[in-house]
Amino acid sequence: MTIQKFATTMALLTLFASNSEVKAENSPWPEIRKQRISQLLPQALKAADVDAWLIVCRENNNDPLADHIGCENAGSPAAYLFYFDRDKFHSVAYSPSSEAKALDELDIHEKVISVPRSVSALKYAADFIKKQLFRNIAINVSDLNAEADGLSHSQYKQLASLLGPEQTAKLISSEEVVYQWLSIKLPAEVEIMKEAAALSAKWQLEAYETIIPGKTTDADVAKLLKAKMKARGVTDAWAAEQNPNVNSGPDRGHSHSTNKVIMPGDVIQIDFGVKLYNRWVSDIQRFAYVLKEGETSAPANIQQYWINARDSGFAAFNAMKPGVKGIDVDQAQTVLMNKYNSEPVPWSTGHPVGYVAHDTGPNLGGSRSAQVRPASQRELKEGMVFAFDGFLVGL
Repeated sequence: MTIQKFATTMALLTLFASNSEVKAENSPWPEIRKQRISQLLPQALKAADVDAWLIVCRENNNDPLADHIGCENAGSPAAYLFYFDRDKFHSVAYSPSSEAKALDELDIHEKVISVPRSVSALKYAADFIKKQLFRNIAINVSDLNAEADGLSHSQYKQLASLLGPEQTAKLISSEEVVYQWLSIKLPAEVEIMKEAAALSAKWQLEAYETIIPGKTTDADVAKLLKAKMKARGVTDAWAAEQNPNVNSGPDRGHSHSTNKVIMPGDVIQIDFGVKLYNRWVSDIQRFAYVLKEGETSAPANIQQYWINARDSGFAAFNAMKPGVKGIDVDQAQTVLMNKYNSEPVPWSTGHPVGYVAHDTGPNLGGSRSAQVRPASQRELKEGMVFAFDGFLVGL
């Protein structure tokens, strides 16, 4: 065997294999989406201290959260309102009459109100809002989170005109609602993500077994992983051109896999993720060393890098529990980085993973930064899922 494999990064997922079909047409998403709206969204609104949340959907340039609330197939503009009335949660869709019946049959929302095509669905929603005593109304405008920034400027102007000055003054960003909602995954979602992680890790190890030093290229390894994805019916966790990123020899950062030939003495990094049911993703990195002629194990310095990275990963892992801040998890790794005289690492220890590779939630970073971003000050909660990126670089 000429490849010595090192698992230097890990996702916070218990890995297991499954032979279940993972294609989008067999997706459990419709039922999970209902549960997320009925169970998690009320909690998110309360945690964000928001009375009402209004989302506007439309054809083509739709809101990023459209398929999270059931308006991914919107033709004419529709308005979705989530709110509390005397501590009771309500979910109402104002839908054009030509689309209301199909939407109602999905049984996602408490009520679907059919709006004549000659009338604006947004006006129906605005008229209702003006009759309520909401302290605030969240809308999807955000400088910090693209998932909470789906309302266009023209839609905002239309909404403000329909609401009038008094209600418009109550409009706030939905970024806190979106954070509280998307950062938590249901147990069923976590199980799916375990499967995504298991596939990614298993296939990477299988890909390493096929490498012939002096012949196999980085691109060959990437093509093999792409073939496994196609055969299994899964898709890319991020941009297809850079998934997987197979990098042997000098580091190239985030990039596509090239035709560089893998040679003895190379360290190989595979950064790879898959998307199951066109919804849930993994983000797994695995490293390997190519033995030179006469070597039976990696050189002492390479072996020590792996030990350092392994130990730091477990230090961060052991620091993770509900109530701990992301920066504190990062600090647990920083302590070992300093102990091992690691070179500076420009990225965080880890990040949320879920619907996208870099999902909404606390950032596991900041302890080495002059300026700490707000996401690193967030506390971990049950139901959050993370991938580890941080590993030590020895001197």
